[in-house]
Amino acid sequence: MKRNLLQVMLASATVAALVTGCGANGTNSSSNESPATSTSPEAATKVKMKLNLATAGDTNMTELQEKNVIPELEKLYPDADVNVVGTGPGDAGSQKIFEKLKAQKDAGKKEWDIDIAIVHQSVMKSMIENDLLEQWVPQSANKDAVVSADSKNSLGTNVDGYVVPLYHSQVAIAYNPEKVKAAPQNFDELEQWITANPKRFGYNGIKNGMSGVAFATAYTYAKSGDYKTLTEGPYDAELEKKWPAIMKQLKSLPVTYTNGNNGTLDMLNRGEIDMGPVWVDMFYQWIADGRLNPDLALKVPEPGLPGQPLYVVIPKQAKNKEAALKYADFLTSPEIQAKVIVEAYSWYPGINAEAVLPKVSEEGKQKLFKYVTAEDLNQRGQSLPIGDYFKNLQAAYEKN
Repeated sequence: MKRNLLQVMLASATVAALVTGCGANGTNSSSNESPATSTSPEAATKVKMKLNLATAGDTNMTELQEKNVIPELEKLYPDADVNVVGTGPGDAGSQKIFEKLKAQKDAGKKEWDIDIAIVHQSVMKSMIENDLLEQWVPQSANKDAVVSADSKNSLGTNVDGYVVPLYHSQVAIAYNPEKVKAAPQNFDELEQWITANPKRFGYNGIKNGMSGVAFATAYTYAKSGDYKTLTEGPYDAELEKKWPAIMKQLKSLPVTYTNGNNGTLDMLNRGEIDMGPVWVDMFYQWIADGRLNPDLALKVPEPGLPGQPLYVVIPKQAKNKEAALKYADFLTSPEIQAKVIVEAYSWYPGINAEAVLPKVSEEGKQKLFKYVTAEDLNQRGQSLPIGDYFKNLQAAYEKN
């Protein structure tokens, strides 16, 4: 997935795959037929659903499309031909999509061969400043359900109308109730627990996974009291003068450093640590896979912890734009959000949960909201900082 914002793992082979998979000489040409106005099977057969989709993220992001979404799509569009290309994990995967689109624009191409893309927040400023995206949401069948704050603002960039979150991930503190009798309610209590229980709290710093970045960011929010400005702007370098002392305090705590998002879960499962920040979806997936102690629990302490969306976007000069719009609507529909995003992947829905949860099984609701409730998400689900703060915060962690 997208979690390690510092990874630069993409080799030239990924670029080649993107070029050949979405090449202008491919078979995914536009149809002259008008798209159907109904989603009935009879109407769907009249639509040539052929398009190229590029997605950032780990392999589970391509699997989501190929194994979960496209089989459902084919029930409506039997002739669907969706070419899915993964561009790699972390911000680097999204950067490759940006570079591909910008290169086609700079070359003067009138039709671009990425029709729909799944990208991280980090590239939205560059995407919009370079006029690479269609403002497609006002045309979406699901526009009334696009209500989250990060569907309007992404790290300080106005993205209203350009994006629908595919899902929302959330970081929480996982803990072993046998060892932690009372979960810390806030960051002061968490700090006290860490001090009283040396090396029993683990996280991966900020280099090996986004759960650690989220924890360090939330600690800075809690200690500085500057959450609103850090996430909404405007940028004020004076606020950063507080950070060296905060980072020194954080790094003085007697913690165990893990080797990544997976590493934190591994150490929790083996009992080598009793508490640490994890992605909620990974937590539940590991339990479902039998890789994690099912007795572990989750907590989002006050004032909160960050989460992160991945966005559905449509390039401005997408070759198969009508098909892309229909696929984007399908991907962000309450039905697919319920069946795939919530039930299959244990992510929080990208669109308004009120539209999605009536379609989720009781078992799915109980699992996803057992520890981190909808109220917790509303009150304690934080955003990441705007771009300049985010970059400088990570640098401050390294320097202090």
